[in-house]
Amino acid sequence: MIMTALLPDNSCSFSIDYKNNCFRKDGKPFQFISGSIHYSRIPREYWKDRLLKMYMTGLNAIQVYVPWNFHETVQGVFNFAGDRDLEFFLNLANQTGLLGGLPAWLLQKPNIILRSADTGMLPASDWFGVLLTKMRLWLYQNGGNIISVQVENEYGSYFACDYNYMRHLHTLFRLFLGEDVILFTTDGNTDKEMICGTLEGLYATIDFGTDTNITAAFIRQRRFEPKGPLVNSEFYTGWLDHWGDKHASVDTVKVSKMLGEMLSMGASVNMYMFEGGTNFGYWNGADHDTRFRSVVTSYDYNAPLSEAGDPTDKLLAIRDVIKNFRDIPVGPMPPATPKFAYGFVTLQKVWTFHIAKPYSFARFLVHTNHLTLLCYVNCVQYYGFMLYRTTLPRNVPEPTPLISPLNGIHDRAYVSVNGVYQGLMERDTALVMNVTGQQGDQLDILVENMGRVHFGSYINDNKGLLGNLILGNDVLTDWSIYPLDIDTAVANGWLQAAHSGSGMEAGDGPMIYSGTLKPTGLAWDTFVKLNGWTKGQVWVNGVNLGRYWPQRGPQQTLYVPRPFISATQPNNITVLELERAPSHRRILFMDQPQLYSTGQKT
Repeated sequence: MIMTALLPDNSCSFSIDYKNNCFRKDGKPFQFISGSIHYSRIPREYWKDRLLKMYMTGLNAIQVYVPWNFHETVQGVFNFAGDRDLEFFLNLANQTGLLGGLPAWLLQKPNIILRSADTGMLPASDWFGVLLTKMRLWLYQNGGNIISVQVENEYGSYFACDYNYMRHLHTLFRLFLGEDVILFTTDGNTDKEMICGTLEGLYATIDFGTDTNITAAFIRQRRFEPKGPLVNSEFYTGWLDHWGDKHASVDTVKVSKMLGEMLSMGASVNMYMFEGGTNFGYWNGADHDTRFRSVVTSYDYNAPLSEAGDPTDKLLAIRDVIKNFRDIPVGPMPPATPKFAYGFVTLQKVWTFHIAKPYSFARFLVHTNHLTLLCYVNCVQYYGFMLYRTTLPRNVPEPTPLISPLNGIHDRAYVSVNGVYQGLMERDTALVMNVTGQQGDQLDILVENMGRVHFGSYINDNKGLLGNLILGNDVLTDWSIYPLDIDTAVANGWLQAAHSGSGMEAGDGPMIYSGTLKPTGLAWDTFVKLNGWTKGQVWVNGVNLGRYWPQRGPQQTLYVPRPFISATQPNNITVLELERAPSHRRILFMDQPQLYSTGQKT
């Protein structure tokens, strides 16, 4: 995370005044009032719109993480173009960030201990050499707008508690950024988290939400930083959602009241999130406490700016608080982006996994007798889907248990025999199902990665079939494994070209459906609802909108930003339904989101 002032001036100094317990910007006391925004969750075309709305709220700084896995999806290949153009964002913004997600390819190193001084981890930190070299030019003292840089994030909540690792990062950051920039840590409001997450030479800040006693929290920060500014570097305006849980929300009155109290104390505050955005494609994460819980596609976060960047009542309440502490820009708040209800689109089935050749869009093919340790990363498949194929070793005329004895389904497996859908297996919850068939029948298991664990001790989260499967008393062997590049196949129209929809009967199990949203002369934001559909992915003009799962909820619609829609050309709609499509095969484009339901009527 890097903090940047929204209003740079001609002077170029930013420091901590330990005597007067404040920041100093160009020699004058400075209190930042900041909000978090993630450029990786927002189309590039909307970056300026979102930043302007944050500025007009009265913020004088913003904060954003730079997700490592977003820029180095394959080891040694760095991507800072298009929607990943961090320096373009810095031209628009006055605060940016560093240290987001860890790239999945790290898990190819056997037994690696992530976020530690593990010999397999530290060489991978060459990433910082690339990133920090770019960032040095943007430091405030160098004429840019970065006023402080976070080293690691909530490291105190991680089991490793490895001070050598933190010292290594400290050394790296000083090497590339110099001695003048403020380096800081952020940790949760407990002694354990602050003890393991802080390090001498890094300014210790704390984070907490509306359920916390402000005085007690800042007393805890003072135990680790006796002098200097009070900082809540992640004040939670909302929270994220998991599939199957109720929509998370944080009361607006509590947010505005607590913000005012902290600012009255002279504390600097960053609101997390100010806009969350969207986990497009496969970019949602997951949590694991007592069980695996996948995060939904929307990262609306009940934030002051909605998922679509629209001002909310919470934003207006926050602006009213900020008015009491600093002059805010004169003028109206920019309005919500226009929305349009394009209506229904009927889809046709165009592709099924069992009758087509998966290797036509697989990255490559792996043959193995045993599945142990053959996971996504070993097959260079970091996200999306893998197809595992073998044959039944004997006749199973009666329903026979197919078992994952060691909870090796990561995360959901869709099982078919000779193209007939048999059911699914799911991590932690459904490790046994029955199948029938004849010796030699083709057994297909399509495995879905539902998002990697992003917090806690389970972040070494390998995907795929992690152990052997047992059919009755037989260990299944002789597997063909296909890492599927479905996104490229959709974007290039390969699936539609492989099969026409005519005459293809409806059925259960993984299938591809396609249709066209006709041009209307308007390209406005919209939201797609899949009423009656079960679970899957949606693409518009080859762009992966993310996962839908209306029957589990709470999210019922997927956000479709204006840049994804053509006003003048037919818009290609592709749906991968994993379980069961409705007989009507329609989807609905609406002018408003539905994020709050816990189920749906079909």
